[in-house]
Amino acid sequence: MSKTYKIPAEMRTDVGKGASRRLRRAGRLPAVVYGGDREPASITVDHDTLLHSAEEEAFHASVLELNVGKKKQKVVLRDLQRHPFKPLLTHADFQRVSSKETLRLSVPIHFVNEESSPAGKKAGVVVSHQVVEVEIEALPGDLPEYLEVDLANLQPGESVMLSQIPLPEGVRIPALEHGDESDDYAIVTAIFIRAGQGTGELAAEADAALGEAAEVETIGEAEEAEEAEAADEGEGGEEAEEKKED
Repeated sequence: MSKTYKIPAEMRTDVGKGASRRLRRAGRLPAVVYGGDREPASITVDHDTLLHSAEEEAFHASVLELNVGKKKQKVVLRDLQRHPFKPLLTHADFQRVSSKETLRLSVPIHFVNEESSPAGKKAGVVVSHQVVEVEIEALPGDLPEYLEVDLANLQPGESVMLSQIPLPEGVRIPALEHGDESDDYAIVTAIFIRAGQGTGELAAEADAALGEAAEVETIGEAEEAEEAEAADEGEGGEEAEEKKED
């Protein structure tokens, strides 16, 4: 990992809603650390320190160093609760990690070279990111901050599948290990939009085809035309008979 996040923490002895409110007013954030072979522990961390760190993407996919007094623990952030409308955190959950035990963690996907790809340069084509993160499994030392997908060769009409994500050594995607093809899905699609929404050639052809289809005589229209023609012939026949009689 390119950066080590260190989080100073203190043990928490008073619990309850009243105590939590007092802590928040003092700039402290209630939190809990659990996992490993130890019991869960209630702690507090500095609110602003954690808030600023949480603004960085890598923070959520990194092994963190939790410093409780003189003790250091390796943890990952498992949950971060936020105030419904204020820019404040209300609670945090950390999980202890072991260097010998694999972790499952969601990491972001970075898409590169999209604008320079054939699909990105094609008018009337929209490149859509179907997912922006994926759950991986790896030892703590092998965890990447993100996965990179190169779209340089993406063609109009093509898709990039989950199974096509390049994975660093020691990293795997658990969802793909069931052996079921339905578990694989598109993470990026390059689709043509309709001519009315852009200038895609295929979309224009599709609109033209719809226009031609609208001009094709339907069965109902054909039947109405036949009935009208028969009526005209009937009137013409009657007029001819009247002329003969005259």
